[in-house]
Amino acid sequence: MDRTIDKLEEIFRLQEAFDTELARRRGLEFGFEEWIQRETLAILSELGELLDEVNFKWWKDPKPIDRARVTEELVDILHFFVSACIKAGLDADTLYRAYTGKNRENFRRQDGQSDRPGYRAPD
Repeated sequence: MDRTIDKLEEIFRLQEAFDTELARRRGLEFGFEEWIQRETLAILSELGELLDEVNFKWWKDPKPIDRARVTEELVDILHFFVSACIKAGLDADTLYRAYTGKNRENFRRQDGQSDRPGYRAPD
């Protein structure tokens, strides 16, 4: 039987299960503000690790890029991002709707159809 799953909802489900278990096992109890701060700091840390994988240090000899490591860092960023979404009360559907709305607005801005100046891209 071929069961189609909503991949974004599944990511949210898996992350929420992990977060719940992690908090239980480690006795983690933080308020909303501290959780968002911690998730943001974790994302920043993972972004730094991603940068290290793609030779951003112009003062060092470049190394071959390991795409598996790049993927690993991107997944780590996604873990913390989804965890922050959950802590902020967003589910997959709410995130999807917010994303698609912002995406439409970004296109409008590039087309010069927004009331916010300075975004119009040349044709």
